Amino acid sequence: MFESLGVINVWTYLVGLFFIIIAPGPNSIYVLRTATVRGIGPGYRAALGVFVGDAILIFCAYLGIASLIRTTPLLFTLVRYLGAIYLLYLGVKILHANFIARREEQESAVELGERYFSKALTLSLTNPKAILFYVSFFVQFIDFSYAHTWISYLVLAGMLEAMSFVYLTLLIFGGTLVARFFRRKQGLARLGNGLIGLFFMGFAARLATLSS
Repeated sequence: MFESLGVINVWTYLVGLFFIIIAPGPNSIYVLRTATVRGIGPGYRAALGVFVGDAILIFCAYLGIASLIRTTPLLFTLVRYLGAIYLLYLGVKILHANFIARREEQESAVELGERYFSKALTLSLTNPKAILFYVSFFVQFIDFSYAHTWISYLVLAGMLEAMSFVYLTLLIFGGTLVARFFRRKQGLARLGNGLIGLFFMGFAARLATLSS
């Protein structure tokens, strides 16, 4: 069926996709934290940013832009450092709000926290690992002798977005359940937020040392 649409080895693709999606990364952790701290609605707004970011990267891969970034050291390094700086900024901001900021500052941060979509989108578009994925893994399952490869990209993208939606939905509802427990355990909540902040800083360090 899928071969007629220019998609090859679809089951291998789905298995690889499963393990790639469930691997902890800045996008999924940001969605989880948003749902845990702010609730289901903000969690889905963050997830929407991830979906749109993936769609944009897939389109860029189709146009060849992702390959250009991957094969141009200067562009790849620029994207890598932009992503590392943004992850470091989020990590420091979480730690500051969790351990240093006063109550008034935390309340004002809630008002400013409506940009869940744009933050998740920025995380997606400045993630060099995603670029590597779409260049080195995604395109292996497209038959480029097929006349309409845009259909092949669309099919693979639909599978990616559907699996990502299921996984992020589990994280969102799991996060809200965790939040109910943490509301009665403020010390654990602060510890959890602190660990998430450190995770983001760790992701930043990994991106900064990622070779092209």
